[in-house]
Amino acid sequence: MVVVSGADEVSDSTSPTPSYDRIKELREFDETKAGVKGLVDNGVDKVPRIFVHPPEALHDLPSRLGSTHSCRQTHLTIPVIDLLEATTSRRKEIVDKIQEASETWGFFQVVNHGIPQSVFEELLEGVRRFYDQDTEIKKQSYTRDLMGKKVIYNSNFDLYSSPAANWRDTLYCDMGPQPLDPQELPLVCREILMEYSKQVSKLGIALFELLSEALGLNPKHLIDMGCAEGLAILCHYYPACPQPELTLGTTKHSDNDFLTVLLQDQIGGLQVLHQNQWIDVSPTPGALIINIGDLLQLISNDTFKSIEHRVVARSIGTRISVACFFTTGVQSSTRVYGPIKELCSKDNPPVYRETTLKEYTLYFTAKGLDGTSALSHFKL
Repeated sequence: MVVVSGADEVSDSTSPTPSYDRIKELREFDETKAGVKGLVDNGVDKVPRIFVHPPEALHDLPSRLGSTHSCRQTHLTIPVIDLLEATTSRRKEIVDKIQEASETWGFFQVVNHGIPQSVFEELLEGVRRFYDQDTEIKKQSYTRDLMGKKVIYNSNFDLYSSPAANWRDTLYCDMGPQPLDPQELPLVCREILMEYSKQVSKLGIALFELLSEALGLNPKHLIDMGCAEGLAILCHYYPACPQPELTLGTTKHSDNDFLTVLLQDQIGGLQVLHQNQWIDVSPTPGALIINIGDLLQLISNDTFKSIEHRVVARSIGTRISVACFFTTGVQSSTRVYGPIKELCSKDNPPVYRETTLKEYTLYFTAKGLDGTSALSHFKL
């Protein structure tokens, strides 16, 4: 998630004038190691050019449509599923709901998932404590080198490869499959990150069992494939933006994992692309947002959909979200993943070639969040 190509490999194709040295400005921003929060703390009142997105990525933002519009918003909302009922005689009904949501939306929210609200509150506060630290302390974790690093703080993993930078900083924690030494985690949020990792791992196993059943497979099928082995926690920080109509918190993308479990605060800003419309995912207290990742779409042979989503920038308030990615990423596993044989037939042949998680992750990362799906690269 956080490896990038060297800056000297990127051409200045987006430069509107010869006097604009994009690479120089990217390096200057990167070398501060203060992220977007550093810009805001220093009182920036205009979005630097490296963060300005091309018009085609911005034309349908709420901030460009006026306060009475919400990005062609409709009455549609992503499904909400009560996991408490999955332990009762209504399990089949819950499996059916998850199947429908995974095939049509790629997103759903879960309630009664077993993680206390107090854990959510402490997690969000712990992330805030990390970002509120003095820059000199945070700099100790700032790097773009994923190999050998399990805790990484930076701004824009694809800073040098994407068309425009996003208004966002990230703390990345690789929690598994190899155990993380707790001492590597920032002291100000160490305990809560370890606790949340345990809790969300349990939830992940329960979700993969339900998703396996939704595919018509044995409940342990996806778990036995290793889908729940790896866990990365990404703590995103989106400062208030002086010109939200010019940039994005996160560019349109789909996730390069099997499954994502997302906790967002009450600021909002997440949007899902459904039926060619951007749908706001309004914060729901106590709920977690679940979305299908590229790798689950690949192994389900397009049965489940990894849907594009984005985060819009906001002029008021700081947005904090914590995304848990179930994937082993660039770990050295040689396990090969392709469409599950039980889901393929003469009438439904494999759509994708086989790949390793490392190959997929490295391709996704080198490509960056450019508004296109990495899945197409792996189609047969």
